[in-house]
Amino acid sequence: MNTQNVEFIKSAVSTAAFIRDGRPTIVFSGKSNVGKSSVINRLLNRKNFARVGEQPGKTVHINYFLIDKTAYFVDLPGYGYAKVAKSERARWGALMEEFFAEEGLITLGVMIVDARHKPTADDVTMAEWFKASGCPTVIVANKLDKLKKSEIEPNMALIRETLGMDERYPLIPFSAEKGTGRELLLGEILKYC
Repeated sequence: MNTQNVEFIKSAVSTAAFIRDGRPTIVFSGKSNVGKSSVINRLLNRKNFARVGEQPGKTVHINYFLIDKTAYFVDLPGYGYAKVAKSERARWGALMEEFFAEEGLITLGVMIVDARHKPTADDVTMAEWFKASGCPTVIVANKLDKLKKSEIEPNMALIRETLGMDERYPLIPFSAEKGTGRELLLGEILKYC
């Protein structure tokens, strides 16, 4: 799969707009400030393809990117950011529930968490959604470059334990900044494309 051949297809704001054309869908989720867009940009080797916002919470729709005409990268709205109106948060929540409830929309889940911190209650909820969907899921612990070497292993164990995701779910230490973990994550994605 040529990750250089990529195009933005559309933003879905309702269930009617979800793409259902049979191509594999690699679905990216994460907290608003976890660097989700940066991870996608690193995978694509692009600077600003997926928009990186000054303020967390920029992704407010479900964004579809077509990779090499063979698979979609699907960027879900970030969650857990307080400076968003309650009505907007409720709309996001309803959209996410509909997305996860419909069978066949997720080929592979890529759940991005912060390598530096214990996953939040929202992260745990997202992990539950992925598990309930029955789709394969990869956990990406981003911001690895901000950790000391001695902190990596204990932090990875804490992430896995807090999310309740055992060894069946690959956990990839990742740095969107430095590119650490890019090849590992691409390898996991290619298994499903």
